[in-house]
Formats: sequence, C-alpha cells, structure tokens
Amino acid sequence: MSGTVTNKGKRIVTDAHVGLSVGPLLNTRSGIDSVARNSTDIQSAVGPDAGDKYTEKFDKLTPGISQPFTLSVPVNKLDLGQDGVYELAVVLSGQTSAQPWEQPLGVQRTFLPWKPDEADTKTKTTFMWPLISTVHMTAETGSDEQQTPLFHDDALAEEISPGGRLDRMVALGKGLDVTWVIDPDLLASVEAMTDRYQVTGEGDETVVGGHQEVAKRWLTEVQQAVADKEVVALPFGDPDLASLAHNGTSVTGSLSHLKEATDVASSTVEAILHVEPTTDFVWPVDGAVDPSIVKVATSAGADKLIARSDTFEETGGLSYTPPRPGPSAAAPRPSSRTRGCPPRSRAT
Repeated sequence: MSGTVTNKGKRIVTDAHVGLSVGPLLNTRSGIDSVARNSTDIQSAVGPDAGDKYTEKFDKLTPGISQPFTLSVPVNKLDLGQDGVYELAVVLSGQTSAQPWEQPLGVQRTFLPWKPDEADTKTKTTFMWPLISTVHMTAETGSDEQQTPLFHDDALAEEISPGGRLDRMVALGKGLDVTWVIDPDLLASVEAMTDRYQVTGEGDETVVGGHQEVAKRWLTEVQQAVADKEVVALPFGDPDLASLAHNGTSVTGSLSHLKEATDVASSTVEAILHVEPTTDFVWPVDGAVDPSIVKVATSAGADKLIARSDTFEETGGLSYTPPRPGPSAAAPRPSSRTRGCPPRSRAT
C-alpha cells in the first residue's frame, strides 16, 4: 500500500511512523457501511498492527509538508481467518511538543476482500442492453387489399436512422458482451416499415412512408449484433406492469392479454432476428417493483424481474449481497416511457 502523510497541524510531529492494522471480519453490509462512513475517525478502534517490521518511519513531519510512504506486508503476516471482507487501516502515530507521548494522529480505513481458495462457482454479471421504444404502429390498417400498416407518426424512422437513438444503441452494444432486452413490438414495427406503410398526417389524411431502406438496414444491424448473444424478449408492446397491477387487474381479460403478449414475444423475435430468446423476464417502469407488480408479472409466466438496486432495502444485518433481479418494495412509475439509456446490470 502506498500513499502520503501530511502534517496539517501547527507543531512538528516527531518519531512518526505509518503502520498497517487489520480489523475484524465484517459480517454484514451495514458493518461495511459503518466503516465507510467513519473511514478517517481517529477515535474509533482499529485492529492489531502488522508489526514494527512493516512500518515506515519519519524523523519528523513539518507542518504543511507531505511525505510519501509505501507499506509491503506478506499476506500470511496479516493473520486473516475465514474468507470475507476485513477492515484495513493505515495508521499514522507520533508525538508533538504539546503531547510528548506516542499516539495515533491520523487513520485511513479501506477494505480487504479475502478469499484464500478460488470460488467454486463465480458470480456472473452482464449488462442489460435495451432496444425499446414507445408504440408507433396503430392497430388499424389501410383500406387497400394489402392492408397497409398505419403508423401514428414517423418518429420511429428518426430513432433507427444513422445517428438516431436506437441506431446508436445497436452500434454501441454490437461489440460488447451484453444481454439484449428487446420489445418484440419494436421489431414488428420496423419490419412493417420495410414494405409499404402509411403515416397519419394532419387531420384524417395519411401519407405514404418512405423509410424502407432505413428499416432494412437497421434490422440487418440488429441481426448481426445479437447473433450468438443472450436475448431477452419482453412481453409484446412492453406493457406497463405498474399501471396494470395497481389499476387494471379488475378489468376483464387484462391478465390474459398480458399472457398473450408474453406468448407471442418468442415467435416474433425468432422470426425476425433468427435467435431463440428468453421470455421469462419483465422490466417494470424505472425498474420499480412491489408485491402487486410481482404478482402480475408471475401471472404472465415471468419469474425474473429487472429492477434497479435502490428498490432493495436491507431489512437486517445481511452477510451477503441480495440477488438481483427480484421482488421488493418500490413506488410505481408513470405508464408513458421510452427506455434506451443507460443499460442496467444484473448478477446471475
């Protein structure tokens, strides 16, 4: 370990020396938080030091002057026990003319994770990389024989055009080891744009859409990006689970429609991207979950929820990091959303 010591007092410190102390095993997350909050508290106890052999001494420390130090201690001299996280403290001791006896003058605490043997099963992590937008294609079609798809607007073309939000998401994620989280409605909408489609104009008028080549290029880029990667298909249209859980469960057929949205997700992604997705995930708005949202999600066949970390509150002294994703308490969020950045991470 290396660092600097600085005399911020008004008197010269003599017989100064810097040593390393190892504190007790920290068994809980709250214990780690406590050490982090009091990392420089000189009044708090520190563990036994590693011995005089592993200290760096200074004849004197002049006020306002900094001195570098380096401490090198063999691991077997730290007297570590079972695997876990230990408090590690660098302690400066010395004396002054006003207090001519040895005393601790400064401390800086940090943490030392200790695992003497290689873990049997390593924790795997990934980033959830979303390709999600709002709904752009209506349930209506044109009155012609081809039943031409009708879009609310042409905003999706902007998102998938070079430099657009969804175009950037594909370009950035293409070279990364990520898990793609995709709304099948987005894929179906872009695929519909590869052929003849119409866009609602002013009043009741419709105009012919003209971004077929943009749509074809973007779908090709997505197909290449997700090849041989883990892909999660959300329920079709990425329905707002919070609104459904808190206000829609009494509506006849609402939960069965959610199940249908989940069932059609797999076939849509397979047909367009030629990969087999996982469909047992849901992503509530802003990653906020509560028991009612969990109940609705599981009714649709999802047993994994993508949730943000601050929806999890430690209920006691935990000796481990709670798994994510999973159910917890959080406030619902509004139903209107467009997710795209930033990607989220999860442990598996």
